[in-house]
Amino acid sequence: MRALYPGSFDPLTNGHMDLIERAVSLFGEVVVAVLSNPSKRPAFSVEERIEQIRTATRHLSGVEVISFDGLTVNCAVTHRADLILRGLRAMSDFEYELQIAHTNRSLAEDLETVFMATTARHSFLSSSVVKEVARFGGSIDHMVPPEVAKDLNRLFNSAFPSS
Repeated sequence: MRALYPGSFDPLTNGHMDLIERAVSLFGEVVVAVLSNPSKRPAFSVEERIEQIRTATRHLSGVEVISFDGLTVNCAVTHRADLILRGLRAMSDFEYELQIAHTNRSLAEDLETVFMATTARHSFLSSSVVKEVARFGGSIDHMVPPEVAKDLNRLFNSAFPSS
């Protein structure tokens, strides 16, 4: 099976990595699809995010990293995905994700959405929280892969570099 895991990944967190690693073992192939959204101002370019994900997942076979814009269902069809993978951190994520899943299903009837809960130790993580902690010099080593921590510290010129 081939799963499409779409998101902005700005930046990639250990919660994202948890889902990618588990999805590869469950589905065999995971296409990590980095959204290019012109209405947002990301911390990292699409190219930088793709490189961060490729570096962080180099130990895994079955992971492909691409960029996309437009509808997720179109990306899934283009990349021959059998399902769309969405992560849940807390109950508050579910209502939004369910609405998106129903919308996607209305656009592509044969495309399933599978929800996976991240492990409890990563349930507090969001890209926004990670950027905020990094911006103010807090330790992010337990929140993101090492390569991403370096990039964030460089981006924010942190006075408190990651160890």
